[in-house]
Amino acid sequence: MYFMPTFLVLVTDAFPYMKYNVLTVKISDLEGKVIGIYFSANWYPPCRNFNRVLIGVYEQLKSNGSNFEIVFVSSDEDLDAFNSYRENMPWLSIPFSDLETKKALNRKYDVESIPCLVILQPDNTKDDDTYYDGVELIYRYGVDAFPFTKEKLDELRREEKRKHDSQTVTNLLTNPERDYLLDQTITRKVPVDSLKGKTVGLYLSAQWCMPCVEFTPKLISIYQKIKQALQEKGGGEDFEIVFVSNDRDQSSFESYFGTMPWLALPFRDPTARTLAKYFDVQWIPCLIIIGPDGKTVTKQGRNLINLYQENAYPFTDAKVESLEKEMEEAAKSLPRSEYHAGHRHLLTLVSEGSGGGPFICCDCDEQGSGWAYQCLECGYEVHPRCIRAVTPQSSIEDRIQLDLSPQLRDVSHERFSADMATSPIPARNHANEASSKFPFFFIRNNS
Repeated sequence: MYFMPTFLVLVTDAFPYMKYNVLTVKISDLEGKVIGIYFSANWYPPCRNFNRVLIGVYEQLKSNGSNFEIVFVSSDEDLDAFNSYRENMPWLSIPFSDLETKKALNRKYDVESIPCLVILQPDNTKDDDTYYDGVELIYRYGVDAFPFTKEKLDELRREEKRKHDSQTVTNLLTNPERDYLLDQTITRKVPVDSLKGKTVGLYLSAQWCMPCVEFTPKLISIYQKIKQALQEKGGGEDFEIVFVSNDRDQSSFESYFGTMPWLALPFRDPTARTLAKYFDVQWIPCLIIIGPDGKTVTKQGRNLINLYQENAYPFTDAKVESLEKEMEEAAKSLPRSEYHAGHRHLLTLVSEGSGGGPFICCDCDEQGSGWAYQCLECGYEVHPRCIRAVTPQSSIEDRIQLDLSPQLRDVSHERFSADMATSPIPARNHANEASSKFPFFFIRNNS
């Protein structure tokens, strides 16, 4: 059975039917099917984004006659929200009023964040047959993941590894109908083969995404500095970026790309979707670095740009290790604590091993890692480079000025919230909400 014996009794005794529009379906009718227990909520944007993806996969599998069914377990706050969310779902659901079953399922599968899709096999008798990462499997493999067995997933991973091992910049960026990229004029075609031997950044972004719009000018500046440094250095080494758009229409694409000094895939080229799945991109903006040999160097190009600016080039492990050592050495001369303009409490220097780690700088809104000045009272954190040292009294006065400026405070909150929606590195004091993922190529609104 799909549920442990106690859960079968709980489900059948508490409410022996699952609601599907105006119909009821007996739980016994689910025998012999692969089941996805889908924990989701209308109020949470990442759930709504994933819901559209899941509907597409579900309908394709059902049209192929696959023995797959989904049971929706709602985390909505009221019946109207539940009904509004469920009206477009083509699958089954636990009735909104059946709180005991919903709580029991959440406890059994230890659901810590949504959306969550738990996959159960027809002969599910041990935990090894249960996949708790159904959301990632759907994003990564789509319908190809079915029937979600160990054998099928191992086969997909082997094929994925084979593709990565044989990866070149040409087979990444071309398809049977196109072997070129667009330059800034959007009319001139640049052969993909012209990128061979270069370090290439694949920039997955969109004009509607506020963190993307904020990051793009920084990336342009860093790109130009890297290009200039390589030109002065000589030797034929080069760096290029290719814009992979998730804009909503041609005019948005052209407007956004018009601000960029690099190349781009044509708008709505199928290769864009292929790249998103191939690299398992779930956040934008995302900067993937491809080395001169055509192999992937890192998917964390954006983070490295934020941390090290142009010094991050060529983004290799060896370069990052060298920069980290430099950071460690520089930290030795930093004050152990400082008062920072804009914050009333004393900030303490922390490292990865003493409370540091990934964070969003509260001063510049950019990502950080490793060393930080942190408020031990409220979790406020800033990059060491962002510290504006002040006396305790001036820090308080500056903070009071911020508190008296509601417009500034609202703008700051809006920017932080937008960044959290698509940032792969959560602020430590917003870890639960920030860890939910937005899929590239499936985000279609700003709500």
